[in-house]
Order: sequence, then C-alpha cells, then structure tokens
Amino acid sequence: MFAATEDTEDAGNAEDAAMQPGGKHDGLTGTEEEVSVDIRNHVGIIEMRKPPHNFLTPGLVEAVASALEALDGDLGVRAVVLAAEGRSFCAGANFSAEPGDSEGIVEQDGGLSPARRLYAAAYRMFSVSIPVVAAVHGPAVGGGLGLAMVANLRVTCPEARFSANFVRLGIHQGFGLSVTLPELLGPSKAALMLLTGRRFNGEEATKLGLADACVPREQVRQAAVDLASEIAEGAPLALRAVNSTLRAGLAEKVREATNYEILEQEKLLATEDALEGIIAVMARRPGNFKGR
Repeated sequence: MFAATEDTEDAGNAEDAAMQPGGKHDGLTGTEEEVSVDIRNHVGIIEMRKPPHNFLTPGLVEAVASALEALDGDLGVRAVVLAAEGRSFCAGANFSAEPGDSEGIVEQDGGLSPARRLYAAAYRMFSVSIPVVAAVHGPAVGGGLGLAMVANLRVTCPEARFSANFVRLGIHQGFGLSVTLPELLGPSKAALMLLTGRRFNGEEATKLGLADACVPREQVRQAAVDLASEIAEGAPLALRAVNSTLRAGLAEKVREATNYEILEQEKLLATEDALEGIIAVMARRPGNFKGR
C-alpha cells in the first residue's frame, strides 16, 4: 500500500527540462492518459501523467510496469528514466478520495484488491533487468517512495521530499519497503525512516543515501536523462546482465515482503488508530493514537 502525504501543498510546480519529441514504443500497454513513453538515443523515458500529485492507483502502477517490461524487451533501449509531471513525483495514496473513486485505495466494500494489484505490478517492475534512473523532482511519499525505489539510481532536488510516513497513519509500510530500504540504507537508517515517518528533503536524502545526485529542480529531468545516457553507452546485453546480477533475488524478496505487508496493512487499517492517523495527516497535525 501507499500512504498519504503532508507535502502536496508546498511541493511547488515542477518545471521539466525541455526535450525534443522522441519515438513512441508500439509494444506498450496500459492507459495512455496515465503514462507516456518516449525513446531518445537508447534511453526510454516513462512519464507518469496524473498531475499534480500522481497518486498511486492500480492503473497507474500497472501502466508503468507494462512500459518497463516493453522497454526491457527492446534491446534498442539500454536505460530508462522514470519521471512524472506535476508537483509531486508520487504522493502515495489519495486518502481523500471517496470509496469506489478511481483514485481511492479501498474498495466500496472495504476490500483491498487494489493493493494486491499494486503489489503484483511492483513485483513486475522489480523483475526487469534494464537499468532505471528515477527523476524525483517533488514528494515521493509512502508508496510513492516505494515506487522511486524501483529505480537503480535516483536524481533529486532540494525541494523534493522523501518520507515513509506509514506509522503516522497508523499502518504498516508497503510496496516492498521492508526490503528495499534496508538493502539500500542498512537496517539502522531504514529504521530511522520507518519508525519516525520523518520527511527528508532532497539534500538530506542524498546524504542519507536515498538519492545519488541533488541538482536544481529545473535540472532534475535532464540530469536523470544525462545519467541514463551515460549508462546507455554500455552494451545492452551486458547492462542487463550486470543489473540482473546486482539485483539477484530482489524481486522475489519484494514479492515475499509485500505478501506479508498487505496482511499487516489489512489488520491495521481496521483499527481506530488508522482512521485517526489518516485524519491527522490530512489535517497536518500529530495523531491522537489510543492503541486500538
């Protein structure tokens, strides 16, 4: 699952670097309104197009997964940039959506099949072998942080926000963050993020190890493309082989983790604390938790 964001109002307007139109990929599936895909000089650029905040929905994540799989299968593409239009990279779940709304996370009857669809798509994304660079120009919160962790490398800016704010919502982390954060940061720094729900700006995230470069906001997209272009100077089969070795077993670890995470989320979402946490985060105040 996901997690709402406290950062959607102060994120500012994203200013994507101007780029020349590129070729579309014929093998893509998914909703055209939710993602676009261009290819430029062996670099595929996947853009999430649900501004301003690119809230997580099964349709969006499945479309990104399909785009990654299509580009992974095209040896003319050697690296991918995952970017977003709008103020946020991905602000997690839209807890303000009405039940049954296409942007909601819980079905009208209280079921969590949307979450299971999200996690199935997460497994698909972690299974690709093509290198991925994320251009994180704004908030990456909750499940949005999990989506950013699909990438091998992340380029960000001082105005971005990185947060695993699940405990502030009264729920358990998801999207495989139980695995990806400790693997990237080590257990202590992962615990710092998950147990405090603290927000880190782009500079702090880079120092922590969450991001690999911090540049001015208007340069994030181009800096990510430049990094992907440098990667794309390598041989396509070798790049995929090296990346598969670096990430050996990760997709299976993510699948195992999400199977457990969703069970914990289902239990905790039924508590009074979760209801209070969601209300508190939306009201931008600390939660008044009761342990029930």
